[in-house]
Amino acid sequence: IDLNLSIVLNLVMVASELSHVHTRPIDFVCDSEARRMMNKVKDLQVEMVVCSAVDALPSDIKLPCIRIHKATWERKSVHEQRAEILLSLGTLAQDVRSARTLSQPGCGLTLLERLEHSINNYLHVVRLLHIEQGEQVGPQAELCLGRPSKDLGLVLKHFGLLLTGKLEWVIAEMAKGC
Repeated sequence: IDLNLSIVLNLVMVASELSHVHTRPIDFVCDSEARRMMNKVKDLQVEMVVCSAVDALPSDIKLPCIRIHKATWERKSVHEQRAEILLSLGTLAQDVRSARTLSQPGCGLTLLERLEHSINNYLHVVRLLHIEQGEQVGPQAELCLGRPSKDLGLVLKHFGLLLTGKLEWVIAEMAKGC
Protein backbone atom coordinates (compact mmCIF):
# COMPACT_ATOMS: atom_id res chain seq x y z
CA ILE A 1 0.00 0.00 0.00
CA ASP A 2 1.40 3.37 -0.89
CA LEU A 3 1.82 6.04 1.78
CA ASN A 4 -1.19 8.20 0.77
CA LEU A 5 -3.59 5.24 0.76
CA SER A 6 -2.22 4.15 4.13
CA ILE A 7 -2.78 7.62 5.62
CA VAL A 8 -6.34 7.81 4.25
CA LEU A 9 -7.12 4.30 5.55
CA ASN A 10 -5.82 5.22 9.01
CA LEU A 11 -7.88 8.45 9.09
CA VAL A 12 -11.04 6.55 8.12
CA MET A 13 -10.35 3.99 10.87
CA VAL A 14 -9.83 6.68 13.51
CA ALA A 15 -12.95 8.59 12.44
CA SER A 16 -15.10 5.47 12.58
CA GLU A 17 -13.90 4.77 16.13
CA LEU A 18 -14.99 8.21 17.33
CA SER A 19 -18.69 7.75 16.58
CA HIS A 20 -20.81 6.33 19.38
CA VAL A 21 -17.89 6.00 21.77
CA HIS A 22 -20.11 7.11 24.65
CA THR A 23 -22.93 4.58 24.26
CA ARG A 24 -24.47 4.09 27.70
CA PRO A 25 -25.62 0.65 28.86
CA ILE A 26 -29.30 1.73 28.87
CA ASP A 27 -28.91 2.95 25.27
CA PHE A 28 -27.31 -0.36 24.42
CA VAL A 29 -30.30 -2.29 25.76
CA CYS A 30 -33.19 -0.06 24.71
CA ASP A 31 -31.92 1.33 21.40
CA SER A 32 -31.17 -1.20 18.67
CA GLU A 33 -29.78 1.61 16.50
CA ALA A 34 -27.14 2.40 19.17
CA ARG A 35 -26.16 -1.29 19.18
CA ARG A 36 -26.03 -1.37 15.39
CA MET A 37 -23.79 1.73 15.32
CA MET A 38 -21.48 0.23 17.94
CA ASN A 39 -21.01 -2.98 15.93
CA LYS A 40 -17.89 -2.42 13.80
CA VAL A 41 -17.47 -6.00 12.55
CA LYS A 42 -18.67 -5.22 9.00
CA ASP A 43 -16.29 -2.23 8.82
CA LEU A 44 -13.41 -4.42 9.96
CA GLN A 45 -14.30 -7.09 7.40
CA VAL A 46 -14.27 -4.49 4.59
CA GLU A 47 -10.93 -3.09 5.77
CA MET A 48 -9.51 -6.61 5.98
CA VAL A 49 -10.19 -7.04 2.24
CA VAL A 50 -8.34 -3.76 1.53
CA CYS A 51 -5.46 -4.85 3.76
CA SER A 52 -3.95 -7.74 1.86
CA ALA A 53 -1.22 -8.04 4.51
CA VAL A 54 -3.58 -9.95 6.81
CA ASP A 55 -3.40 -13.43 5.34
CA ALA A 56 -2.66 -15.22 8.62
CA LEU A 57 -2.45 -13.99 12.18
CA PRO A 58 0.88 -14.40 14.01
CA SER A 59 -0.76 -16.51 16.75
CA ASP A 60 -3.90 -18.55 17.28
CA ILE A 61 -7.09 -16.96 18.52
CA LYS A 62 -9.64 -19.19 20.24
CA LEU A 63 -12.97 -18.66 18.50
CA PRO A 64 -15.93 -17.92 20.78
CA CYS A 65 -18.62 -20.56 20.97
CA ILE A 66 -21.51 -19.19 18.93
CA ARG A 67 -23.96 -22.07 18.80
CA ILE A 68 -27.03 -21.81 20.97
CA HIS A 69 -29.10 -24.76 22.06
CA LYS A 70 -32.31 -22.84 22.63
CA ALA A 71 -33.70 -24.97 25.48
CA THR A 72 -30.40 -25.01 27.37
CA TRP A 73 -29.83 -21.28 26.83
CA GLU A 74 -33.31 -20.39 28.06
CA ARG A 75 -32.80 -22.44 31.25
CA LYS A 76 -29.84 -20.24 32.15
CA SER A 77 -30.43 -17.07 34.13
CA VAL A 78 -29.62 -13.74 32.49
CA HIS A 79 -26.67 -13.57 34.93
CA GLU A 80 -25.31 -16.89 33.64
CA GLN A 81 -25.85 -15.85 30.02
CA ARG A 82 -24.07 -12.55 30.59
CA ALA A 83 -21.21 -14.33 32.41
CA GLU A 84 -20.77 -16.67 29.44
CA ILE A 85 -20.65 -13.74 27.02
CA LEU A 86 -18.17 -11.85 29.22
CA LEU A 87 -15.94 -14.90 29.39
CA SER A 88 -16.02 -15.29 25.60
CA LEU A 89 -15.30 -11.60 25.05
CA GLY A 90 -12.51 -11.59 27.65
CA THR A 91 -10.78 -14.61 26.11
CA LEU A 92 -11.16 -13.14 22.63
CA ALA A 93 -9.69 -9.79 23.77
CA GLN A 94 -6.74 -11.54 25.41
CA ASP A 95 -5.96 -13.61 22.31
CA VAL A 96 -6.31 -10.60 19.98
CA ARG A 97 -4.00 -8.60 22.27
CA SER A 98 -1.42 -11.42 22.08
CA ALA A 99 -1.65 -11.55 18.26
CA ARG A 100 -1.38 -7.75 18.11
CA THR A 101 1.84 -7.73 20.16
CA LEU A 102 3.38 -10.20 17.68
CA SER A 103 2.24 -8.27 14.58
CA GLN A 104 4.43 -6.12 12.39
CA PRO A 105 3.52 -2.43 11.92
CA GLY A 106 1.06 -1.81 9.10
CA CYS A 107 -2.59 -2.23 8.27
CA GLY A 108 -2.75 -5.71 9.84
CA LEU A 109 -1.64 -4.31 13.18
CA THR A 110 -4.12 -1.45 12.85
CA LEU A 111 -6.95 -3.92 12.19
CA LEU A 112 -6.03 -5.94 15.28
CA GLU A 113 -5.88 -2.75 17.37
CA ARG A 114 -9.36 -1.77 16.16
CA LEU A 115 -10.71 -5.27 16.80
CA GLU A 116 -9.27 -5.26 20.31
CA HIS A 117 -10.78 -1.82 20.92
CA SER A 118 -14.19 -3.01 19.72
CA ILE A 119 -14.09 -6.13 21.89
CA ASN A 120 -13.06 -4.05 24.91
CA ASN A 121 -15.97 -1.65 24.26
CA TYR A 122 -18.37 -4.58 24.37
CA LEU A 123 -16.72 -5.93 27.52
CA HIS A 124 -17.14 -2.54 29.19
CA VAL A 125 -20.81 -2.16 28.22
CA VAL A 126 -21.79 -5.74 29.06
CA ARG A 127 -20.07 -5.46 32.46
CA LEU A 128 -22.11 -2.33 33.20
CA LEU A 129 -25.48 -3.76 32.17
CA HIS A 130 -27.93 -3.58 35.04
CA ILE A 131 -29.89 -6.78 35.46
CA GLU A 132 -33.24 -6.26 37.15
CA GLN A 133 -33.15 -9.46 39.19
CA GLY A 134 -30.27 -8.05 41.20
CA GLU A 135 -26.57 -8.68 40.88
CA GLN A 136 -26.33 -11.97 42.74
CA VAL A 137 -23.46 -14.10 41.61
CA GLY A 138 -24.54 -17.26 39.87
CA PRO A 139 -22.52 -20.33 38.99
CA GLN A 140 -19.25 -19.75 37.16
CA ALA A 141 -19.75 -19.55 33.41
CA GLU A 142 -18.46 -22.47 31.41
CA LEU A 143 -15.74 -21.57 28.98
CA CYS A 144 -17.13 -22.49 25.60
CA LEU A 145 -14.60 -21.94 22.86
CA GLY A 146 -14.32 -23.18 19.36
CA ARG A 147 -11.13 -24.27 17.70
CA PRO A 148 -8.08 -22.01 17.55
CA SER A 149 -7.63 -20.09 14.30
CA LYS A 150 -5.12 -17.81 12.62
CA ASP A 151 -7.73 -16.68 10.08
CA LEU A 152 -8.77 -13.09 10.88
CA GLY A 153 -11.83 -13.41 8.64
CA LEU A 154 -13.04 -16.37 10.70
CA VAL A 155 -12.29 -14.52 13.95
CA LEU A 156 -14.35 -11.52 12.75
CA LYS A 157 -17.18 -13.82 11.65
CA HIS A 158 -17.35 -15.53 15.05
CA PHE A 159 -17.13 -12.20 16.90
CA GLY A 160 -20.00 -10.87 14.78
CA LEU A 161 -22.09 -13.98 15.39
CA LEU A 162 -21.45 -13.75 19.15
CA LEU A 163 -22.81 -10.18 19.04
CA THR A 164 -25.82 -10.93 16.85
CA GLY A 165 -26.56 -14.26 18.54
CA LYS A 166 -25.97 -14.75 22.26
CA LEU A 167 -25.60 -11.05 23.09
CA GLU A 168 -28.78 -10.09 21.22
CA TRP A 169 -30.69 -12.87 23.03
CA VAL A 170 -29.62 -11.44 26.39
CA ILE A 171 -30.47 -7.90 25.26
CA ALA A 172 -33.90 -9.03 24.04
CA GLU A 173 -34.64 -10.38 27.51
CA MET A 174 -33.37 -7.22 29.19
CA ALA A 175 -35.17 -4.92 26.72
CA LYS A 176 -38.51 -6.08 28.09
CA GLY A 177 -37.92 -3.50 30.83
CA CYS A 178 -37.48 -0.56 28.39
